[in-house]
Amino acid sequence: MQPTATVLVYSDDSNTREQVRLAAGRRPAPDVPLVEFVECATPEAVVREVDRGGIDVCVLDGEAVPMGGMGVCRQLKDEVFGAPPVLLLMGRPQDAWLATWSRADAAVTLPVDPMEFAEALASLLRRKRLQNA
Repeated sequence: MQPTATVLVYSDDSNTREQVRLAAGRRPAPDVPLVEFVECATPEAVVREVDRGGIDVCVLDGEAVPMGGMGVCRQLKDEVFGAPPVLLLMGRPQDAWLATWSRADAAVTLPVDPMEFAEALASLLRRKRLQNA
């Protein structure tokens, strides 16, 4: 049995969550584990799932309402010891400075480009694997 990685996807928009799942597929790159998704539509659900443990990477929608992924990312990094790496979905490339402020580990723009997204997610999964080794 191969190990799996758990990826949390936060967006109030079910279409955005679907874009993320489709872009990642079952395995975003040949050298990373299969992924399982945990979907969250509210910031409270994100915090609850991360507190529960077992999340390898968070994908947070910076355009989510009522609290964007940047604010959720900043909260996780401030409040959760050993918070998982975060891949932020931004509305515009010019928002990269906000991604830095939020302490996101990586960022890509919306709409989700499958190649760019899979590469960014795989990179964070590799980093997580090295941290756990």
